[in-house]
Amino acid sequence: MQTKYKSLLLRGNLLIAAVLMALLATRTPSLTDTLLMWLAAAWLVITALLLTFDHRRPATLPWQLLPILLLAALLWGEPGRHVTWLWAWAILLMLPQPRWVLLLGSLLALATWWPLRDLLGLEQWVLSGLLLAALMLLGLSRALDLRARRQSALRRARLVPGLPLWPGERLPGDLTLERKRSLREGVHTELLLLHVPRHRCWPLAQRLCRLTYRFEHCYQLDPTTLAALLTSRNPDERRELLWRSLEAHGPARAIPLAGLSSLDDERRALARQPAGLRVIGGASDA
Repeated sequence: MQTKYKSLLLRGNLLIAAVLMALLATRTPSLTDTLLMWLAAAWLVITALLLTFDHRRPATLPWQLLPILLLAALLWGEPGRHVTWLWAWAILLMLPQPRWVLLLGSLLALATWWPLRDLLGLEQWVLSGLLLAALMLLGLSRALDLRARRQSALRRARLVPGLPLWPGERLPGDLTLERKRSLREGVHTELLLLHVPRHRCWPLAQRLCRLTYRFEHCYQLDPTTLAALLTSRNPDERRELLWRSLEAHGPARAIPLAGLSSLDDERRALARQPAGLRVIGGASDA
């Protein structure tokens, strides 16, 4: 099933859940519970309409934080009325999210289960705790499995649809392939490394992709480092034109693949380099 159909199905489920939450809000006598449920319904609607459900985003956004806090508030406010919501903790931990959100959710689940001893009685309290722990472990294992799949997908997928921008994990393998191809075809290929401000990384990455040829790949190595593999029979002219068009103004290095010994060493040298384009093996900096 294609991603867009899965997204539509998930959005539909979220909207249905929002309607059910709104109906519960209208039937709740407590003002505090009513406000919390309306907030949950609003979160479900906003999530369904705005969030992009694909492998690029959900594990990096703390979008589960609000429902986790809302669930904790419901269980702390009137545990006798909302005790059945205790099992929702396992559901909230199933989807990919930052590790600190998973940890916070686990701690809040423990904090909301602990005060239920007087309400449930000792035996039911212990049994519910064991069942909740087992379900949460299943949810956590599911979340970690989805995170691993996402990371595997990111190594194969473009970071920006339609543009040749790839994750940095692909670069070492591509360097080996491009070095062999340049030797076989007798063309000059070089690695361009750019250090950019964090807030300008995505705009410059997209501009770099548009200024390179379709057969050339660009990479995001980290939030402040971009790379590109450039192929040209007139490298000096091409490099100078590209540098002027980028208007990056930060440090950059151009290293011919034939003289590239260590990518890590070049990245460390880039971090120490002053602003400007330095051509390794060239006569001067641009």
